[in-house]
Amino acid sequence: MSRTKYGFFAFILLFFWGLNLKAQQELTVNAVVFEKNSKIRLTDATVFNKRNKYVAFSNSMGLFNIKAAVGDTLLITKLYYDDVVVTVGLVKDMVIYLKKNTNMLDEIVVNKTRVIDEIKKDYKNGAVPTGKVSLLSFLSPLSAIYGLTSRDGQNARRFSRYYNNELKESHVDTFFNKSLVTSNTGLTGKELDNFMFNYRPDYEKSKNWTQYDGVKWIKDSYKKYLDTAKKAN
Repeated sequence: MSRTKYGFFAFILLFFWGLNLKAQQELTVNAVVFEKNSKIRLTDATVFNKRNKYVAFSNSMGLFNIKAAVGDTLLITKLYYDDVVVTVGLVKDMVIYLKKNTNMLDEIVVNKTRVIDEIKKDYKNGAVPTGKVSLLSFLSPLSAIYGLTSRDGQNARRFSRYYNNELKESHVDTFFNKSLVTSNTGLTGKELDNFMFNYRPDYEKSKNWTQYDGVKWIKDSYKKYLDTAKKAN
C-alpha cells in the first residue's frame, strides 16, 4: 500500500475514532438541587453550561437535565443563594447543594420589616379592624380581605402590591442576574453594576421568555453597551 493511501486510511480511522470519542463524552446530565444542610429541594435554580451556553432550570422537585460533555463547567445560581460551580465527570447523575446567602437574606428581612412597620403605623393612626366579614367572604377569602374597613382594605392592597412586585422582580432575576451576565459578557465590578442597572428588562418584556430569550437579551444588550462605550471614547 502506498504512503498516500496509508495516510488517507489513517486519517479516516482517526476521524471516526474522534467522532466516537466525542459521542462517548456527550451526555445528558441529570441532577437534583438541595438546600445545603437540609432536605429541601430547590425549584427554579438556573443551570448554565459555560462551554455550549445551554441553560436549564430545576423543576418543582428540584430536578433538571442539561446537555454536557465530560469536563464541562456548570454554573448553578438561585436568588438568595450562593453560586455553585461544578465540573461534569463520568457520572451523569449528580446531587448539588446550594447555600443560603445570609447577607442577602438579612437585607430582605430588614426591607420587609420596614414595610410591615409602616403598615402597622397606619393601623395605629387609623381605624381598628372590626373583625366582621360578610357572607361573601365564605365564597372568596380575597373578598374578605377587601371587605374590611376602608383603611384595612387599603393596607391589604399595599401588602398585595408589594408581594406581586416581589414576584415580578424574582421572575426577571431568573433571566437577568449577575452570574448569567458575567458568564455571557465577562463584566465584573462597577462595569457589571452599571450594565445591570441600565439594561435590566422589565417584567412585561420578560414574562413569556425562555432561557434562550434571556441569554439573547444579555448578548444583544452587551453589544449596545460596547457600542455606547466606543462612541463615548
